[in-house]
Amino acid sequence: MTFTPRVFSGIQPSGDLHLGNYLGAIRRFVPLQETHETIYCVVDMHAITVRQEPDDLRRATREVAAAFIAAGVDPKRSIVFNQSQVIQHAELAWVFNCVARMGWMARMTQFKDKAGKNSENVSLGLFAYPSLMAADILLYKATHVPVGDDQKQHLELTRDIAIKFNNDYRDSIAAQNAGDDEGAFFPVTEPLIAGPATRIMSLRDGTKKMSKSDPSDQSRISLLDDADAIAKKIKKATTDPAELPHDVEGLASRPEADNLVGIYAALSDKTKAEVLAEFGGQGWGKFKPALADLAVAQLAPMAGEMRRLIDDSETIDAILRDGAERARAIAEATMVDVRSIVGFIR
Repeated sequence: MTFTPRVFSGIQPSGDLHLGNYLGAIRRFVPLQETHETIYCVVDMHAITVRQEPDDLRRATREVAAAFIAAGVDPKRSIVFNQSQVIQHAELAWVFNCVARMGWMARMTQFKDKAGKNSENVSLGLFAYPSLMAADILLYKATHVPVGDDQKQHLELTRDIAIKFNNDYRDSIAAQNAGDDEGAFFPVTEPLIAGPATRIMSLRDGTKKMSKSDPSDQSRISLLDDADAIAKKIKKATTDPAELPHDVEGLASRPEADNLVGIYAALSDKTKAEVLAEFGGQGWGKFKPALADLAVAQLAPMAGEMRRLIDDSETIDAILRDGAERARAIAEATMVDVRSIVGFIR
């Protein structure tokens, strides 16, 4: 295959980024800069599938961009931009709307979860947004996408759309000489599966995913929390009365314990087994302060840098504009071929 190794990932600007966003996605973006071309997008077009206040959307968009940079994403090495500045995302999404099948969209579990019993009244955008997600990825012919468990189904749909487009337009791709050495125009994107502890759970209930929608602020560590708030939230996190086990099997049926050990493992770049080798048999009175110290050391400096960047909106906006210009150059090159392949007269 002749596709350039390229990573694409996007995060919605839904406000109040938390530890789960960091460990599940943003933290993983930095080392990928060493091995791939990297494109990181604030997907603000996805955000408006549900009603957004315009000022809140702008603020949240800048917050996500600030998190990328504060975490170590270099906007000169990576392309960092917000989706709405590159209109080719919407253009390719429409083409994919005409390639994808209704049944494919209807099977998306995230749509079912978000729509609930009110599916007749949600926006068309919420139903079709996996097609836009596929366009986000394939517009740049991304070969890899870092994904967690909750995004695997969408990447599978992206792969299905790429395969169907390549098959539907096989002759046109060949006539345009637009494919790779195997005749494919779009790559069949591969997942970069998340490592340990990427699914971070609530600090109040280890059976629920950490979420900004939880009414309790104590359930999550915000990426804008200062050192004092981080330490207090960890020390107040729900636990059970038993000591930490000596092996991973001992975490079964102990969701809060499993979550806190997983957070420690992720922040320290260790496995859960290695964490338990150090802390097994000890009580929470020793483990929680150690976890709090580790989290403060890792997260508090980033929170400070995020706040500085958010206060400097001109710099953030300039980074996003520069990234969008670089992204548009790649995107338009793709769309020139797509327009010709599908038969549009230009």
